[in-house]
Amino acid sequence: MTPTASILSHDRRRLTVRLATPRGFCAGVDRAIQIVERAIEKFGAPVYVRHEIVHNRHVVERLKAMGAVFVKELDDCPDDRPVVFSAHGVPKSVPATARAREMMFLDATCPLVSKVHVEAERHHAAGRHIILIGHAGHPEVIGTLGQLPSGAISLVETVEDAEGFRRPGDAPLAYATQTTLSVDDTAEILATLKRRFPELPDPHKEDICYATTNRQDAVKRLAADCDLVLVVGSANSSNSVRLVEVALRAGARDARLVDDAAQVDWAWLDGVSTLGITAGASAPEQLIEALIDAVRARFDAHVVEDDGERETVTFKLPRELTA
Repeated sequence: MTPTASILSHDRRRLTVRLATPRGFCAGVDRAIQIVERAIEKFGAPVYVRHEIVHNRHVVERLKAMGAVFVKELDDCPDDRPVVFSAHGVPKSVPATARAREMMFLDATCPLVSKVHVEAERHHAAGRHIILIGHAGHPEVIGTLGQLPSGAISLVETVEDAEGFRRPGDAPLAYATQTTLSVDDTAEILATLKRRFPELPDPHKEDICYATTNRQDAVKRLAADCDLVLVVGSANSSNSVRLVEVALRAGARDARLVDDAAQVDWAWLDGVSTLGITAGASAPEQLIEALIDAVRARFDAHVVEDDGERETVTFKLPRELTA
């Protein structure tokens, strides 16, 4: 080390950086991205993708460069090229239209979202009216609503919605949730619904996915000791936005969502002695590493990885890509 570099190292302010574990990609996101990559490799470019495969700008741009073409609807796709459905799931009308057009399609819906779809169908077949806890307009919610006939599911977004919900007729009730919601927010809404409708059954398994729960728990563990928590993720990523909310609720003095290191306003770190870093389930690890490098370039950073759940879940790729 040169004398100048040594002086600069001593002059830099010390900063403790706590890395949340787990963070970043989950099994469903990893599978969805692999489906697009393998499809391009097997069938050549272009491969069409209905909606963003996952909600991350960097992932989408990288796949575009490989030959993926992202479209809003099947009307934007030619009949003779493969199309991939995003990880968030699609209404039943979408694959039905693809079959009618004899299109080659690959479904990248996260298996945990598919589980919610199956549960909704089971409840509907048993004559129950379904309350879906989720955010209007989110692709996952649109996909779940589209599994059943219009009117079979009522969307509840807030505690106020839960208080105002009216049972249609005398139908028995069931509920499902968007997988990427805040565990705490969902619990509050569900408590309101169960107070009003004590007969509401529990789902067979938790609808909020293991990855969402694990990442939120990891942020809760570190938030109270952090002056600032940076969450790497895109603004349209529901699970990333929820992580910011969870961090603030768990005691972080401040929490911010950033797409990447370039979006950090370094003035945010004035007076910060402990920085927490995590990432939404659709954010690549390289973005986290680049953020840590940017922090190290400006501070005498002591990076500590928190203990947390070690995820070993994997999901199989479609047979069309493995045969």
